[in-house]
Amino acid sequence: MDSEQLQQLVVDALADRKGLDIRTLDVRDKSSVTDLLVIASGGSTRQLRALADNVVEQAKGAGVRPLGVEGAESSGWVLVDLGDVVVHVMNQETRDFYNLEKLWG
Repeated sequence: MDSEQLQQLVVDALADRKGLDIRTLDVRDKSSVTDLLVIASGGSTRQLRALADNVVEQAKGAGVRPLGVEGAESSGWVLVDLGDVVVHVMNQETRDFYNLEKLWG
């Protein structure tokens, strides 16, 4: 599965669990670690976990094993590393504070 297909799988998995303000950033020219970042917000700690879990489940179903899942919904930020695509699921306060779109955009 190429980066763009994996990106679409992630976006669909996030949208399926009502992820908010889903954004994709192409960072190929800025990072040697990953190709794409997908950032989404959740409205509650429970939703953050549901979003991250659904991304992991859908990726595994497509034959992509996550390299890692870091963070906790209680911290306001969960990261799912799928290699070519790194997913950041955050509550709005954490997302506003770190502003990854500006940092990587």
